[in-house]
Amino acid sequence: MIKQNVTKLLGELPAGVTLEAAAKTRTAEEIGQAIEAGVKIIGENYLQEAERAYEIVGNSAEWHFIGHLQSNKVKKAVNLFDMIETVDSVAIAGEIDKRCAQINKVMPVLIEINSGREKQKSGVFPEEAEQLIRDISDLAHIKIMGLMTMGPFSGDPEDARPYFVATRKIFEELKRKPIPNVEMKYLSMGMTNSYKVAIEEGANIVRIGSKIFGERY
Repeated sequence: MIKQNVTKLLGELPAGVTLEAAAKTRTAEEIGQAIEAGVKIIGENYLQEAERAYEIVGNSAEWHFIGHLQSNKVKKAVNLFDMIETVDSVAIAGEIDKRCAQINKVMPVLIEINSGREKQKSGVFPEEAEQLIRDISDLAHIKIMGLMTMGPFSGDPEDARPYFVATRKIFEELKRKPIPNVEMKYLSMGMTNSYKVAIEEGANIVRIGSKIFGERY
């Protein structure tokens, strides 16, 4: 089933849009099947889950961190992940920079935008994004590569459109500003219920879980 689901999705996605398999609670076997079917990026919300899967699957795909990263987990995270998509403060960016310096690594990161201004969600408000980027752009061991937003988890996909429009607007504005060490290349938006709307609004990474793996139990 996973293979057919991935094949179908890869056939549907427009050129230039990358499929990221959101692997929260999934087994290493399931993740391996998705990679065999053509998935190039695995997105993980939890470090311990990612560590267990990585031991078995290895680096046959890129690993992106897409959950809320706590400072005490950064040291392990920078060893495992190829990108951290959820940077939303000077403090977490500084910790990533410090830990990457210790292993001589430059970590690509995305800035997480709380486009819906939801108290329960991480991310910076849209109007704070540029200042955060300017505050951390001179850190030598991170490279800002774009933006990420969540949008609503369920409901009508159209409900997510304003969130994606707001994030795309910031993305385009920042692209026009020559901020050193910043490359607005990736716009990570949209999940299983909303990825089609996200693509219409400019996403070039979509994070899809249940449409690949089936519903979580």
